[in-house]
Amino acid sequence: MLARVAETLYWMARYMERAENMARLINVNANLILDIPKKTVLGWEPLIDITGTRTNYEEKYNSFEERQVMKYLISDVDSPVSIANSLKWARENARTVRDVIPREAWEQINALNHYAKDQLNVAMSKRGRFSYLNEVILRSQTIVGLLSGTVNRDQGYVFIRLGRNLERADMTSRIIDVRSANLLMEESMELRPFENIQWMSVLKSLTAYQMYRQAMQARIRRADVVKFLFQSQRFPRSILFCVQQMERCVQELPDFENSLRRIHQAKRLIQGAELHAYDQSMLHDFIDHIQIELNNIHEALNDQYFLSGRIYGQEQEQKQAS
Repeated sequence: MLARVAETLYWMARYMERAENMARLINVNANLILDIPKKTVLGWEPLIDITGTRTNYEEKYNSFEERQVMKYLISDVDSPVSIANSLKWARENARTVRDVIPREAWEQINALNHYAKDQLNVAMSKRGRFSYLNEVILRSQTIVGLLSGTVNRDQGYVFIRLGRNLERADMTSRIIDVRSANLLMEESMELRPFENIQWMSVLKSLTAYQMYRQAMQARIRRADVVKFLFQSQRFPRSILFCVQQMERCVQELPDFENSLRRIHQAKRLIQGAELHAYDQSMLHDFIDHIQIELNNIHEALNDQYFLSGRIYGQEQEQKQAS
């Protein structure tokens, strides 16, 4: 497979997954608003920190009010993490490989991009935001199912799965980080009874609530939720499950040793974590470490298989030679 095609399929899947999970990330906060006392003030600033784009945000916006944060995360096409930007690039990548993916998949990706742009007024209203985000999630899942059910199981599909699972693991960690970053502006004894409700909102944002109850057979507790979302080997959105899927995928490719070594490092980190002993600060630091390891996996894939990585490698070799 051409390195350009492999890279395009990989990024198409990543951008599709990013759009879906950004909608889920925003819904974490929306669910909290419904579940906690009305007098409690929610902060939107942590959402920007969780995306890792504070500098970019502050260049364009002068406050962290709800409407500005929502514009940055939903409709701003110049924001590297917005739903609009992710769907724009998912469409662009899909367009360039239309001869590789099913026509129906291209049509659904194109339609979702148009829906997201046409309904931005709805998305920016408090009344319409929930339905807009849910529509993005459901349409994204339709595209994932369509690709899963119609694409040949060749190297192209391997790169689609690698992109999807890498992005899913990263965004699942960020959704968990919503809670560890304390969206509540001020923790108080009055809010302690609502802590489990907040963790329930995290589960629901990942469509994980019922699967959690089946697997853990326990009520909602912070330690159990964190263990399930990080270390479950059966739930498709758990970080360990995603890493194991990447492990299987990469072994179907040639010269996979360096990428597999990076994946194993991340896998050992996740499996060896004593998550029940982590307080909020330790959990936040652990999530940062996980995200670094996931980025290392991306860099290994980029260097070995993608055109941009090979071009960069050649440029570095030429600089060293000169």
